[in-house]
Amino acid sequence: MAKGYTQKHGIDYTEVYAPVARIEIVRMIVALAVQRNWNIFQMDVKSAFLHDELNEDVYIEQPKGYEVKGSEDKVYKLHKALYGLKQAPRAWFSRMENYFINESFEKYPNEQTLFTKQSKEGKMLIASVYVDDLIYTGDDEEMISSFKYSMIQVFEMTDLGKMKFFLGIEVSQQGDGIFIYQKKYALEILKQFGMIESREVNSPIVPGSKLSKDADGVAVNESFYKQIIGSLMYLTSTRPDLVYNVSLISRYMARPTSC
Repeated sequence: MAKGYTQKHGIDYTEVYAPVARIEIVRMIVALAVQRNWNIFQMDVKSAFLHDELNEDVYIEQPKGYEVKGSEDKVYKLHKALYGLKQAPRAWFSRMENYFINESFEKYPNEQTLFTKQSKEGKMLIASVYVDDLIYTGDDEEMISSFKYSMIQVFEMTDLGKMKFFLGIEVSQQGDGIFIYQKKYALEILKQFGMIESREVNSPIVPGSKLSKDADGVAVNESFYKQIIGSLMYLTSTRPDLVYNVSLISRYMARPTSC
């Protein structure tokens, strides 16, 4: 690990932003795969940030216990990134992006993590990147196999087979469709906020109920309330029936009160 917290902006690094796939793009890929009866596959990179070449000059002290005798006062110049460097995520994505471009993939200007490749016969290969996780799908087995082999050789990828778990979303690919759900994540939320023993209901809100600001109510911990809202917001990725309710209770994050 590099001590990235000691780096100074403008001296050791400039830009650190690295795009990641949005959940909407993941859902779009799943929907397209269902419509065209494709399988979605997944790969994971081994030690992603150790593959990246640096554009800046970065020097580090010799690790304790591994100093070169007689040269203890010297430092190392990094040619590749280390975990902990501010620019490591951006350097990793830049290398991945260059790979796709060199392999004749097309990058969408409004979605930098989405890449597509089309053969002369009109066959399609679609890939999306989220840091060190990658999902891909298409209608040409030869293109898919060639792509997978190339990625494993260049980046030391782990082939995870069919997509089963991605960004907290569980995926079940069956003959009659692809099903996405977040059972594991939902149970973790209930356990975290002490509601694992709560009674089950069919509707996430009492029909006809209205919420209003209670100025005289007893204030509760704002951070705790916001944690609940944030957790529920990600759950709406597979539970659109919760969207209205989460939107409703989000209006009262400024000063939440107890019932």
